[in-house]
Amino acid sequence: MRAFADLLDRLIYTRSRNAKLRLIGDYLRTTPDPDRGWAIAALTGDLDLPAVKPAIIRQMIEARVDPVLFGMSRDFVGDTAETVALLWPEPVAGSAAAREAGPLPLGEVVDTLAALSRGDAPAVLAAMLDRLDSDERFALLKLATGGLRAGVSARLAKTALAQAFGLDVDAVEEVWHGLTPPYGPLFAWGQGQAPQPHSAELPVFRPFMLAHPLDDGRVDLADYAAEWKWDGIRVQLVHAGGETRLYSRAGDDITGSFPEVAEAFRTPGVLDGELLVKGEAQGHALGGADGAASFNALQQRLGRKTVSKRMLADYPAFVRLYDILFDGTQDLRALPWTERRAALERFAGALDPDRFDVSQLIEAPDFTALEAIREGARDAAIEGVMLKRRDSPYVAGRRVGLWYKWKRDPLTADCVMMYAQRGNGKRSSFYSDYTFGCWTGDPAEGGELLPVGKAYSGFTDEELKWLDRFVRTSTVQRFGPVREVEKTLVLEVAFDSIHASKRHKSGLAMRFPRIARIRRDKPAAEADRIDTLLGMAT
Repeated sequence: MRAFADLLDRLIYTRSRNAKLRLIGDYLRTTPDPDRGWAIAALTGDLDLPAVKPAIIRQMIEARVDPVLFGMSRDFVGDTAETVALLWPEPVAGSAAAREAGPLPLGEVVDTLAALSRGDAPAVLAAMLDRLDSDERFALLKLATGGLRAGVSARLAKTALAQAFGLDVDAVEEVWHGLTPPYGPLFAWGQGQAPQPHSAELPVFRPFMLAHPLDDGRVDLADYAAEWKWDGIRVQLVHAGGETRLYSRAGDDITGSFPEVAEAFRTPGVLDGELLVKGEAQGHALGGADGAASFNALQQRLGRKTVSKRMLADYPAFVRLYDILFDGTQDLRALPWTERRAALERFAGALDPDRFDVSQLIEAPDFTALEAIREGARDAAIEGVMLKRRDSPYVAGRRVGLWYKWKRDPLTADCVMMYAQRGNGKRSSFYSDYTFGCWTGDPAEGGELLPVGKAYSGFTDEELKWLDRFVRTSTVQRFGPVREVEKTLVLEVAFDSIHASKRHKSGLAMRFPRIARIRRDKPAAEADRIDTLLGMAT
């Protein structure tokens, strides 16, 4: 645990991407198997230790220190793992726990926690914590709960591994999901002890092709095809070796969450598309263009490991197809978009039309006409327009000039800050997560504020400091880590769309809310009304 704790500590306090790559690479080259494999699994989010839940950790620490002290410390520190690591009492000299103190290999930790039942977790975890110092305790708790928050994306960790052993990062990414932690074959390949662990018969993930924002540019529609950008989640469908997998944009296997889609895809190949929920099942209020519902409907199913029959019936999923990477075992990624599009339409013709369709192209004579079409698209399921160069191959990542995304302009509303909560990681010392609301009516006539969203982005570092000071000096009540503030500060909030929601008291749910401006000049009574937002809802 010592080496992993040092790595985690350095990553948290390192901002430079290149420095992070060097830190991870040095660790992977100098750390033996299986510890390095479990470390990279933790960094990429591929390590799941279900027996250890945050509630167990809280119960353990409150049995050892004053719960009031823990609560106050947690509020100040802003992170449960860090608070517990610092407050955990040292073993009494001469006790069994003190005698057992000593190096604890990462592999042993993972093996032990993976085999635990929830009933045994508190005693086993406590025994481990007794053997470690505060930095190692922090690393153990972050590892056990899956919340490393070290500022390292899965792609960065895989890039570090590739650079450490002189491998091609796209080749590493391509075989990643055909392997399981602690990735022995991957490291053997990197050290020249085994061939690349790849097979066309494995249902592995291939990196997505991504788009650059168009911003204020224009393109020639003779060179680019226009297509709707649908507001679901990007997925990759893979059928190989008799297996079907659904992967998210991050490469997470989400097959179990959408079994009806996986069951319907039985033709060997690899497709790229947008996972959506059918609008008809939700009625006209949520129904979108061509039968697609808003993201709010899809959200009912995201993150579920098991899906009930009721959920399958109420929120039936389908995929709107964008591209084809493989037709059977034939790799089509080097072909131009026009040829892949024709191949996709042929391939999709043999699929179940209830689960798959091909994304519609937008017919426009020129860019000016396309602008007008885009401006008129305020449909619940449309996020904007994609522009794809007709001769572009399908390449991993963002390549300038090939694909552009042209999102529709965001909606905005003036809202009043109601509550604030500390952030995590680098923001754990700042109140950076803000809940805001709008009025039910004229406040002078008894109108109330109802929460309509929560945002933690969109502001600069200087604005964060100003907002933090406002929260601290305007607090009227505390609820654990949450502070209620005076209802005096207006925030201009930008959001991609807003939808009807039975889960929220206001009856509304915002999509991607972020702080656009701090309106110090505007009285809180002049903030927007709930009725105004209901008029924007799709």
